[in-house]
Amino acid sequence: MSRIPIGIVLNGVTGRMGYRQHLVRSLLAIREAGGLPSRDGSLIWPEPVLVGRNADKLAQMAQQHGLTEWTTDLGAALARPDVQIYFDAQVTQQREKAIRAAIDAGKHVYTEKPLAEDTDAAVALCRAARAAGVKHGVVQDKLFLPGLRKLKRLIDGGFFGRILSVRGEFGYWVFEGDWQAAQRPSWNYRTADGGGIVVDMFPHWQYVLEQLFAPIRSVQATVATHIQSRVDELGQQYDATADDAAYGTFELEGGIVAQINSSWAVRVRRDELVEFQVDGTHGSAVAGLRECHVQHRGTTPKPVWNPDLPVTEPFRAQWQAVPDNEPFDNGFKVQWELFLRHVVDGADFPWDFAAGARGVQLAELGLQAAREGRRIEIPALDL
Repeated sequence: MSRIPIGIVLNGVTGRMGYRQHLVRSLLAIREAGGLPSRDGSLIWPEPVLVGRNADKLAQMAQQHGLTEWTTDLGAALARPDVQIYFDAQVTQQREKAIRAAIDAGKHVYTEKPLAEDTDAAVALCRAARAAGVKHGVVQDKLFLPGLRKLKRLIDGGFFGRILSVRGEFGYWVFEGDWQAAQRPSWNYRTADGGGIVVDMFPHWQYVLEQLFAPIRSVQATVATHIQSRVDELGQQYDATADDAAYGTFELEGGIVAQINSSWAVRVRRDELVEFQVDGTHGSAVAGLRECHVQHRGTTPKPVWNPDLPVTEPFRAQWQAVPDNEPFDNGFKVQWELFLRHVVDGADFPWDFAAGARGVQLAELGLQAAREGRRIEIPALDL
């Protein structure tokens, strides 16, 4: 069977997400499976070109995985005629310039979120990609998680009746870095370096709410920097200037109210690191990364508030697990496959730069709402 080689520049591949999820668990996994079948039966074959700032790390990574193409020169990588796609997993501050260079070089672009540091820049990138006629996409991995795919199945099947509300809880305790090493890079906690949980997570909540439920019409938020001093990778104490917690309320089209808490300063007492409870007139569901449980109105118990007696009802046991009913692959790999088919076969790919710009807009307006202490309506972007 013939192969269709697709050269892919992976910029920022030495970072955690770029390496684990995009190189190893997505592109190399596609190669290990023998390639990705295209519409005509040929096999789409990713050919990674690793790009980063540390030559030693790149060389070691390439050798470890049997790859030969790597460079610290992004311009040279983009000039290669055998490269069709540019992928960006750098820190956000470096992203806009690199994506614009890729567009100017005529490459299709797929990128981690957020697309840019502010809405104007994100919109400009969307317009530039459209004008250049290149295909473009933004990673929206949460949509492909097993738990949210089960939730989408319930929505499409009419399980909820009229959806009333969505409540989300995300986060975990990120160690301060002194007595235990932090699980996240220190730049996440410095505003000057593009850090902050709103910038990181609100773009996720934008596409989850919009694509599962309805477009977002307004945002209110309270943000906080709960842990104000941390220790970096070199053991140096630094001031944490970026928000590490955000408490958001989002009004959706059709009257749905969504409330989502995001925090790197919370200890977990729930089944998964992120959970969404959806309540509707006919039933409710709680979906996490992998699992989803439901309670139909016909099996809803009748709790009675009585603070003078201990709880006797096994509330968790009153919910039913939603079966898998299908195999679930790595969410990053699934979206990579869709983007590759978008490039090769022209298949639909709705998670484009316009979707990415709406995520940046929500983060920007969420921070503004927190500063000004008010509800802000979300205008349509001029794309």
